This record gives sequence, structure tokens and C-alpha cells, in this order.
Amino acid sequence: MPVLVMKFGGTSVATLDRIRRAAKRVGVEVAKGYDVIVIVSAMSGKTNELVGWVNETSPMYDAREYDAVVSSGENVTAGLMALTLQEMDVPARSWQGWQVPVKTTSAHSSARIEEIPSDNIMAKFQQGMRVAVVAGFQGVSPEGRITTLGRGGSDTTAVAFAAAFDAERCDIYTDVDGVYTTDPRVSAKARKLDKIAFEEMLELASLGAKVLQTRSVELAMRYKVKLRVLSSFEEQSDTAGTLVCDEEEIMESNVVAGVAFSRDEAKMTLVSVADRPGIAATIFTALSEAGVNVDMIVQNIAEEGRTDMTWSCPNDQVKRAEKAMDAAKESGVIRFDEMIADMDVAKVSVVGIGMRSHTGVAAKMFRVLSNEGINIKVITTSEIKISVLIDRKYMELAVQALHDAFELEKSA
Repeated sequence: MPVLVMKFGGTSVATLDRIRRAAKRVGVEVAKGYDVIVIVSAMSGKTNELVGWVNETSPMYDAREYDAVVSSGENVTAGLMALTLQEMDVPARSWQGWQVPVKTTSAHSSARIEEIPSDNIMAKFQQGMRVAVVAGFQGVSPEGRITTLGRGGSDTTAVAFAAAFDAERCDIYTDVDGVYTTDPRVSAKARKLDKIAFEEMLELASLGAKVLQTRSVELAMRYKVKLRVLSSFEEQSDTAGTLVCDEEEIMESNVVAGVAFSRDEAKMTLVSVADRPGIAATIFTALSEAGVNVDMIVQNIAEEGRTDMTWSCPNDQVKRAEKAMDAAKESGVIRFDEMIADMDVAKVSVVGIGMRSHTGVAAKMFRVLSNEGINIKVITTSEIKISVLIDRKYMELAVQALHDAFELEKSA
């Protein structure tokens, strides 16, 4: 039988009633003739509770035991979902990561999936099981220890299973009914997209859109897994939600597909750095080793052998960056006059595959922001996106103005 992967996020399984609702959706797909692999997250709020218990017990915790504790939330949900399906006379059983097994690297709390053998689950399907309920977010290391994949890891688990089992589709059930042109809470004109290209979704996810985890989109694009984002709380049809697919499957699309934003950005500048070959590599190697996720980078034109180096990173990584740069300065590896951190900025981005073949998008974006009196601090571009850093107080105004200017409320 064809295989379908269905993933239910924390809000979709937050209570027993919601688990029953999700199980009914699974039952509908089984009745259509699918063998179904259900990937479940922990019940809403449970992972945060478990993380809190670990931190309270052992602030300098052993990462292996952290994974053992935190992964338990998904195990509970998987068991409850399997029991609920059995009560509906749907042959189902739960699977923890090590039972499949989901083989991962040994990087506890941020492991990566290396292989998902299909033999065990396929053998059970052939014996009459119709639903495999798999605990998301977890796997097993080469050493035989439980690992977790990091926040949003259940999305990645779902896509990886869809690729491993050559599934017809991977449906991601969440608390929103699809992917929008921007956050509807910021712009009332935001429109749900019927389809979006992998590349556009990847950019939107990496730039602040919270609908899908970035790694899951990367995986889907690499293995050509069709993704559908749906709401757990609305009636469904075959065309519900948003399909994330190959660019070739989209007949017509707007030049700009969406406007993404991230509130919690910081702009950091090293003032008067000695401009010499390898200085950028030295700075960003130190930041990387400190676990700082650098995004936008700008280097000023050098004068008299000195230059300024600016980058953006998440607000909660500023202290880490400052510590790394201070250590590098003390050791004499990097010389600079001062370090300035502006923690009151936001990143706003426009994304669209149509930008490859259309000119004037940057000019239009900058003109719109200028007309609203919004000053741009940093600009970065790729083939299908333009991002700017601006003062955070203007973020919502910028998003609304850009959404209107590119007429994103209208379909192509």
C-alpha cells in the first residue's frame, strides 16, 4: 500500500481530546488505503517542563541524560496516540527512536539523522499493522544512547521518514492552516498560499517564519518530498493547507512570495580592526567556535589600514559574541578599538523565486522604506531574497508597507 507520513505538533496533541481528533484524521487516511507513519511531538508545554526540571536538577547537566529526560515527552504522546487508534479498531503500535532505529550522530541535543532503515516498520505493515506511531525529535547514537534533534526536530523526523519510506506525501499538522505571505497578526491582508517552492520556504523559515523548521525544509528539498502544511483544528479537503513543492509544479507565482521578519536581532560592530589578509576568517572562526549564529556581514572600506566589521546575530547570543571577541583581543589574535552592540534592531526580508527574472525589486523595497521614513542599517541579498536591518520600532510598519507595495494580498 502507499505510505503517507502525518506529523502532529505539540498544540495538535496537547490534550487527550486533541489526540482523539488527530487520530480520527489518521483513520480517514487509513480508510483511503494508506499505510500511515504518524510522527508526534510532545504534548504542548511538556518539553519546556522537562527542560526546566533538568536545569533545576543539574545546571551543568550531562547532555546524554538531558536527552534521556527530554525525549520522554514524545514517548508519552506516541503511546497515547497508538492506544487511541487501537480503541478505534485501527491496528497501530508506537515506536521510539531506538526501536526503528532512527540512527543519528552523537551530538546530544542537536543530533543529525544519518539513516532510517525501513525493514522493521515495513515488516509490521506486511503483518497487518496499518499505523506506526513514531516518537519524533529523537534517535539513537552509534554508542546506543538516546539522542534528540534540537527544537523543531519532529518536523525533521517526519520529512526524513517520508524520504526513507518513499512516501506519497508528508502532511505537517500544526496550529495554522498553511503558509501565509506574512504573519497575519502583523498584516491583516496576509494571504494563505496554495503552493510555495522549496527554496522560498527555506528562505522564509530561515528568516523568521515559524511554520516549518529550517532543517526539515532542507531535507524535503534534497529528497523531493512533497510537504503539506495544514491546521489540526479545521475541516480538511484534498486542497487544504499549503503544498511545499518543486518550483516546476507552480504554474504562476508572484515576483515576491512573502515578507518575513525576525524581532530578536542584534547588530554588532568591531570598530577599527586591523585590515589584513585573514582577519575576517579569524573573527568569524572565533564566533563560530563560541556558537554564535552569524547572519548578515558588512565590512567597511579600509582607511589607513583599519576597517569596521559589522554582523548580525540573535539577541541571546550577544554576550557569547562579546566574550569571544574579548578573549581574542586579550590573546592578541584580533586588535580593535571597541565593540558596539545594538540590540534594538529587527530583520525584514522579501522572498521570491520571481526575483531571479525580474529587476527592480531592491529599488522598490528601498523606496517603500524610505517613503515611510525607515532608515536601513544593513543590507544583504541572495538570488531570491533581500534582507535589511532596521530599528525594531519600525518593524511592523515596514512589513505592512512592503506587503502592500508588492500587492501580496493578490494571487498571481
